[in-house]
Amino acid sequence: MSKQTVLGRVTQLAKANINALLDQAEDPQKMLDQLIRDYSGNIAEAEEAVAATIGNLRLMEQDHAEDVAAAAEWGGKAMAASRKADELRTGGQEAEADRFDNLAKVALGRQLQSEKEARTAEPTIAAQTEVVRKLTSGLDRMKAKLVELQGKRDELVARAKSARAQNTMMDAVKNVDVLDPTSELSRFEDKVRREEARALGKQELAASSLDAQFEQLDAIGDEAEIAARLAALKAA
Repeated sequence: MSKQTVLGRVTQLAKANINALLDQAEDPQKMLDQLIRDYSGNIAEAEEAVAATIGNLRLMEQDHAEDVAAAAEWGGKAMAASRKADELRTGGQEAEADRFDNLAKVALGRQLQSEKEARTAEPTIAAQTEVVRKLTSGLDRMKAKLVELQGKRDELVARAKSARAQNTMMDAVKNVDVLDPTSELSRFEDKVRREEARALGKQELAASSLDAQFEQLDAIGDEAEIAARLAALKAA
């Protein structure tokens, strides 16, 4: 996997519009659980890629450090050989002096080669360091998105459960409105009122019959009084 591919994937995943995905969810809990699993897998892949990129960078840094150390070491050897050549030339040993001067030249050549390799690696190391910085930053954004996604998942699952409970309640209320059990009570009340009215009618009927009987008794009493008074008149 190339550096550009890794960086592009991390950037794309880090910019994923989670809310847009959630808007399309038919079953929020199942959809979000799967999304979290997929996103966690993407993060794991990105972590592997970033780790490999960091590893390559560390190897280049080690090689660079070795080149810098080698350049310094060859420089020291060149200095030692040159001084030895000067000592030998002072003592009249030209052949030996030339041999050490040649050794100094070889060491300087090695030093120059090491310095070139170190300089050549520096731009690559700088670029790779920037890539690692961007990849690490992108990975951090991905992890932050995962935390956001997990929080959104819990929120939506809770909202879905609440919505289902509300829908169940509203369906029950709707059914009550359709059936309207109070209408049965109203009919029962009408029946009771009719029974009460009939009882009242019987009471009134009974009362009128009783009054008639008392009126009949009163009439009998009046007739007896009249007969008694008539008898009294005749006896006078």
